[in-house]
Amino acid sequence: MKSYVVIGLGRFGAELATRLYACGEEVMAIDTNGQLVDKIADRVTRAVAADARDIDVLEKLGVENFDRAVVAVGSDLASSSLITMNLKSLNVPFILCKAHDDTYRAILEKLGADRVIIPEREVADKLALGLTHAGIMEYIELSQEFGVVEMEPIPEWVGKTIREMELRTRYGLNVIAVRNHENAIKIPPDIDTPIEADVIMVMLGKYEMFENLKKK
Repeated sequence: MKSYVVIGLGRFGAELATRLYACGEEVMAIDTNGQLVDKIADRVTRAVAADARDIDVLEKLGVENFDRAVVAVGSDLASSSLITMNLKSLNVPFILCKAHDDTYRAILEKLGADRVIIPEREVADKLALGLTHAGIMEYIELSQEFGVVEMEPIPEWVGKTIREMELRTRYGLNVIAVRNHENAIKIPPDIDTPIEADVIMVMLGKYEMFENLKKK
């Protein structure tokens, strides 16, 4: 179990905090708005009405003891910047920030954020990947670069073995499982068995590599 402090309880912050808690993680949620704090109080480990722009407040709350911090004050660059600097000063191991746009992202990265996301853009990117490539069933993001995708084989793969496709060499993709039409899954897959048209391939790789498959 990891411990998280989520700062900013707008829609993104509140949803993330409650989902992390539902997954069994320790979550402290912080916001200056007491009403937002009250709404989430019974769905996280601890909810606090406090101003995270004040480093003394964060110290009193013991934020430096948490494994990860999420700064979800995406529309207020000044607040996000100050909170990020406070967290860096307290040596929080990993800081994820929500940004409003690329300018915000660049500034927060320079201030020491380990990862900066623009949620609306990332959701749109992943949705576009599925909508524009009919074979892609599901995309699960593992990191900013890597993800797991479930997809139907493209026509040129049908009848070939995984060894013959050379997906790792050509695309940097690793086939980690194959599921047939009866929902039986083979982990790891037999690399010398020809791929049938009605199977689902589960692959690990970089997002940009899956993007390249759209050109096929």
